[in-house]
Amino acid sequence: MHKIAILESIVAGAMEQRGTLNRYDKIVGPQTALLVIDLQNVFMLPGMPIEVPTAREIVPNVNRLAAETRKAGGKVVWIQMTLTDQEESWSVFFQGDHRNEAYRQLQRGSHGHALHAALDVKADDLIVEKRRYSAFIQGSSNLDQILRGFGIDTVIVTGTLTNVCCESTARDAMMLNYKVVFPADANAALSDAEHNATLGSILRTFGDVPTTDETIARLVPAHRFSIAAAGN
Repeated sequence: MHKIAILESIVAGAMEQRGTLNRYDKIVGPQTALLVIDLQNVFMLPGMPIEVPTAREIVPNVNRLAAETRKAGGKVVWIQMTLTDQEESWSVFFQGDHRNEAYRQLQRGSHGHALHAALDVKADDLIVEKRRYSAFIQGSSNLDQILRGFGIDTVIVTGTLTNVCCESTARDAMMLNYKVVFPADANAALSDAEHNATLGSILRTFGDVPTTDETIARLVPAHRFSIAAAGN
């Protein structure tokens, strides 16, 4: 598991800007989607061409978040990076990059493309394929339309890589006016330095960076949130 260390200056800046470290003290279940980014075999299995060893370590936290999100009335969305033989509309990335086996393993139907077996995927969950690092950017997926259709206004972003697909998705989500929660111990990168750099960026500008336990503690079903609001 990553050793989490966000710069004190970033924490202080967030406190000064907001008056509190976290924007969202309650996460309303039915308005929330847990996004699980790219926990596929190509990133998870030993020896795979884009293996992220720490991604295996976050699986228990991701599964806990999935269970609690469902219990609170929210949606769980498993997102798969999916490439075709040649992504012409994203050609600047592929030119001069010769990781052919990695790209083959990200094609639909390959062993690498499949979700990792340890993930607790349920029949009522959603599975969405994306074709860019961010699940929200144009040309990537229809995730935004799906979430809007369910009345979702909050996303909990988990998965791998922290500093690539997860960060890209979280940034775009905030710019599309979603509330963003980015659990520090349910995302995985190739190094602590890369992981913590993203946590700092998210906390400074794009959303909250709680632990898995803190995220679960904030999740509430709609009726409990309504009762609490009425009491105020």
